[in-house]
Amino acid sequence: MFATSLGEGAELRPIEPWQAEEFLDHVERAREYAGPYVPLTVLAEDLESARGVLQRYADKQAADTGRLYGIWLDGTLVGGVLFRIFDTSVDGCEIGVWLEPSAAGRGLVTRASRVLIDWAVDRRGMHRIEWLVSSRNDRSKATAARLGFTKDGVLRESFPWQGIRHDMEVWSVLAPEWRAARDVR
Repeated sequence: MFATSLGEGAELRPIEPWQAEEFLDHVERAREYAGPYVPLTVLAEDLESARGVLQRYADKQAADTGRLYGIWLDGTLVGGVLFRIFDTSVDGCEIGVWLEPSAAGRGLVTRASRVLIDWAVDRRGMHRIEWLVSSRNDRSKATAARLGFTKDGVLRESFPWQGIRHDMEVWSVLAPEWRAARDVR
């Protein structure tokens, strides 16, 4: 298994079905903080459902339609980044992120997202990377902006989640924009 250093004791690595117990422990710590916006932090309710979430992403990775990675800080799983959608037929993908509260404010999601986007653009030839976020999730919108994404628009009341119809903002960055911004970082 590979691990990519994110600096300051943090690393990015795949989360696999055999890690369901560790994933479930993390989800329990993240649920209240991320649950209003991140379905997988609510859908993993017990060991079986946690394993199911991880297996779905293992199957997506095998089919080249998605991927899931964890962020570990000092050996503890504290968050993750994923390609919820990875579509090589249109050279487009959607990235998603989450953290537990103990890891917030350290730049971990920003650094992990850069690793995934660099890989998608440089290695896989993705042209458009999307970031879908509830209009209520200011932290995630700020991260998208910090990464250089542009707000494309709002899908009004398009996502019913936990009894609330969320407006979903669509943010994106195109490969030429990503490369140009990276060159000046």
